[in-house]
Amino acid sequence: MVVQSAISFAMLRSYQNYEKSIEVTMDDFMNAIQSIVPILERHRFNGMVSCGDRHKHISEKVMHLVKQIKVIAGSSLVTCLLEGPSGSGKTALAATVGIDSGFPFVEFVSAETMIGLDEQTKCARIVKVFEDAYKSSLSIVILDDLEMLLEYAAIGPQFSELIAQTSLALLKQRPPEGKKLLVIGTTSQVSFLDSVDLCNAFSVTYHVPTLKTEDAKKVLEQLKVFSEHDVDAAAKALNDIPIKKLYMLIEMAAQGEHGGAAEAIYSGREKIKISHFYNCLQDVVQY
Repeated sequence: MVVQSAISFAMLRSYQNYEKSIEVTMDDFMNAIQSIVPILERHRFNGMVSCGDRHKHISEKVMHLVKQIKVIAGSSLVTCLLEGPSGSGKTALAATVGIDSGFPFVEFVSAETMIGLDEQTKCARIVKVFEDAYKSSLSIVILDDLEMLLEYAAIGPQFSELIAQTSLALLKQRPPEGKKLLVIGTTSQVSFLDSVDLCNAFSVTYHVPTLKTEDAKKVLEQLKVFSEHDVDAAAKALNDIPIKKLYMLIEMAAQGEHGGAAEAIYSGREKIKISHFYNCLQDVVQY
């Protein structure tokens, strides 16, 4: 994605300056990296907030892999699987790593970008991403919601064996000489991936947990949507909640009892009433 974008910047510059040849410069790559950040930002639309020591520890470990593949000569391929409950923040973490890495090539692969495609075409798309990654000196490929990419259905169970075998082969294939690749996969169905031998294809696996009460309190303190007096009370009502669901709950509560209060809440002019928060909590599907 970044490589293709850099080439586009180089072509545009050559056209504007009436240059006869096209040469991709470091400025083209820097412009490309800056243009790719908004795409990754869409996958962490709530940004990244501190979620406590457990999440911080995982984030540091994944960023250590980024440093490892940069500086260690023998690390040409590193693969990392982020597994955990749906909504626990795996995708946001992967996108953040892509943004913070500064790598010239970062590609995000998800099932939502392949809706309506048959399995052969999906395989071809995934293979093309890896082929593009091999053209860059440092690359990251994010395979988001692997079970969805593999068309997993619990009934049966059913999945695409072709996509599974293609993914397995790509995860084991080392990049060409002088190229380095970090692959980050995410899944909410780690037992399924284990059953099709995909877990063993990853160098390391990290569990991304739900939020405990103390973690939820840290998030609420940063959002500043409750009065200081009500933060503890709100946090005590939360335990083992995925961060995505917590954001949804806050958005519901921020609307106010009669609606239309969100702007005042998020601007800091008003605070969420704890009684209304409790009512919203009862409406959320039990976690």
